[in-house]
Amino acid sequence: MPDPESQQYETFVELFARYEGDLRAFVRSLLPTWYDADEVVQQVALVAWRKFDQFDPSTSFIKWACVIARFEALGYRRKLARDRLVFREDLMAKLAEEAAEETEERKSENAALEGCLKKLPAAQRELVTMAYTPGTTTKELANRAGVKPGSFYMRLNRIRKVLLDCVETTMAQEGTA
Repeated sequence: MPDPESQQYETFVELFARYEGDLRAFVRSLLPTWYDADEVVQQVALVAWRKFDQFDPSTSFIKWACVIARFEALGYRRKLARDRLVFREDLMAKLAEEAAEETEERKSENAALEGCLKKLPAAQRELVTMAYTPGTTTKELANRAGVKPGSFYMRLNRIRKVLLDCVETTMAQEGTA
């Protein structure tokens, strides 16, 4: 087991923290409740740390952690086997495989979206950012912009369409669509 005082420990914590949300989403796709997912993610953290000296830094940490998570979720699921709402193991394996692929795809889409947002003129980028700020409504934003809500909504939809086209083009060019 790696020494907690080492650079390896810091690297592990950094990687785990960076991918914890993706890992949690992956585990949640395999288990029936958030409680179950929380239990398994905690176990995954322990197992991944114990096995971190086996991790190849030239490979994907999230894929490596998802393999561990899959086995931990299977083990946890076996404990729940008496519950009639438990998936068969072959279905669970298929769900795990698809969830891992989707995790990578979401990361590519988010990176493409960030790049596309940077390409927007500053005023449009600000408009989109404000529209997705929690607690704001289209009506409030329209009032601030001095236009009717319907007009504002149409402007926002045009920007969304530009962003969608840009993301799809970027994904296609990267071969990740």
